[in-house]
Amino acid sequence: MSILRSLASRDRVFDFLVPVESPVDVRHGPILYLEDVTVSFDGFKAINDLNLTIDDGELRCIIGPNGAGKTTMMDIITGKTRPDSGQVWFGSRHDLLTLNEPEIASLGIGRKFQKPTVFEALTVFENLELAMAADKRILPTLTARINGEIRDRIDEMLDVIGLKALHGRPAGILSHGQKQWLEIGMLLMQRPRLLLVDEPVAGMTEQEMERTAELLTGLAGKQSVVVVEHDMGFVRSIARKVTVLHQGSVLAEGSMDQVSSDPRVVEVYLGAEAEEEAV
Repeated sequence: MSILRSLASRDRVFDFLVPVESPVDVRHGPILYLEDVTVSFDGFKAINDLNLTIDDGELRCIIGPNGAGKTTMMDIITGKTRPDSGQVWFGSRHDLLTLNEPEIASLGIGRKFQKPTVFEALTVFENLELAMAADKRILPTLTARINGEIRDRIDEMLDVIGLKALHGRPAGILSHGQKQWLEIGMLLMQRPRLLLVDEPVAGMTEQEMERTAELLTGLAGKQSVVVVEHDMGFVRSIARKVTVLHQGSVLAEGSMDQVSSDPRVVEVYLGAEAEEEAV
């Protein structure tokens, strides 16, 4: 029996438990737009006149050497870091630089960090249940009744992330890769329009990497997905368009074949990656 369902009687369905679609307007442009964004830390420009656009439903891979600004870029998009100058828009209506982190998340921007964060004592099903787009006040969340529509959505998500057979097992027993999928599922339960995913396959087995590639490519078109990753084999398996960051700005952009043959990219990034693999 679900721990959450055992905490209270289920004779009421709270309206806040039903997910609300993101209000982002993409009728007149991309879903994410960064223009001339700069941020400095103690005189060091972590982001330097960065310009980037992500289309609605696009899967974009972001690559680049350590210190290129990839994490800082995601911090800016999610409101964790404020730039010194520039513009950041979510659709045509929402200026992200005027909003705080919870407000940005509520608009439909989800972020998946490298290390999976799940509730290990709860079952896979219960983790997805808690992640529903909802008022996160503890008491209402724990006492809300699961109706058929919400249960169907959780079942659908279990299929998407490939964990249906493990729905009743504690999340703590999952493999590293399975925990990554569960956390992605938890974010998707909140119906994000834009999903930022940081190094999703670090520490995964080859089979887990293949399944993760299937999962992320399957999301394209339904959500916009931005993947930051260092594993070039994985990037090549999912990439439609790749952006290369270097010293806080865009060095190159295009297909994987285009950027991997760019002499500048080879010099500052791919050449160094190949040397590390050879050691």
